[in-house]
Amino acid sequence: MNFIYDLIEELCVKKGINITTLCRECGIPRSIMTDYKKGRIKSLSLNNITKIADYFGVEVGYLCGAPLTAASDEALKKALFGEGVLVTDEMWQEVKDYAEFIKQKYNK
Repeated sequence: MNFIYDLIEELCVKKGINITTLCRECGIPRSIMTDYKKGRIKSLSLNNITKIADYFGVEVGYLCGAPLTAASDEALKKALFGEGVLVTDEMWQEVKDYAEFIKQKYNK
């Protein structure tokens, strides 16, 4: 097997699905993944790797071996509140507290 296939398989396990489900939900023929696993094809197309990355919510680079990077607080603030909004420390702490509340609620 190869690194990328192993990583995709690991992401499937974490999501509680198998490769067949991934292929069906991404619109990728299962035979492509089988051929890739067996070495009959040497790489996945950019189109297919992009579909897989989008499905798992990771960057294409991650599937190619780049480490995951944590989003900065500033990027998260911009995504949540929009451009040009002054987010106070108090507002940001409320967001983090609520996120922790939700995490605890669903991890019981």
